[in-house]
Amino acid sequence: MKYLKIVFNGLVKENPVFVLMLGMCPTLATTTSAINGMSMGLATMFVLICSNIVVSFIKKITPDMVRIPVFIVVIASFVTILQMVMQAYFPDIYSTLGLFIPLIVVNCIILGRAEAFAAKNGSVESLMDGIGIGIGFTVGLTLLGICREILGAGTIFGFVLLPETYNMLMFVLPPGAFITLGYLVAIMNKITAKQM
Repeated sequence: MKYLKIVFNGLVKENPVFVLMLGMCPTLATTTSAINGMSMGLATMFVLICSNIVVSFIKKITPDMVRIPVFIVVIASFVTILQMVMQAYFPDIYSTLGLFIPLIVVNCIILGRAEAFAAKNGSVESLMDGIGIGIGFTVGLTLLGICREILGAGTIFGFVLLPETYNMLMFVLPPGAFITLGYLVAIMNKITAKQM
């Protein structure tokens, strides 16, 4: 029950996209389509889970003076592994996401969770936190990508839903990201306010 609460916390109460508003650069830049948003979310989730586990293991042997640099080296190691795997096995997605894969190193969600949660809790709790926050981030990016892809291109995961005459190109461009995110945050606030 305790572990489910940690996962649920990352999905709803501390959702990085809709509640905490963290990681806005990849959120707004990579969600031009549902597949891009989901891919970026899964890539970030992998790094988040792995770095949370390692940070929870090394927290007692890491001096306070060098804690943040050590956490960044751990995160950068997993990002490098992810980058090499994506480049080898998923070259299309890797070329689409491009620069945003190496920028996962400085994503404030990952460093923030390492500092705020993994450095203070055990490995199982840190794993569950990584899963919860990672799923919350992935769902947020995928949902934003789905909305932008439907409105901007009339497709969802590449399947045509609307004829070209109904497409609004603005939603695939940067202003559309801000508008769509604003509406999704408002909807999320309305849903969570009713639950409380």
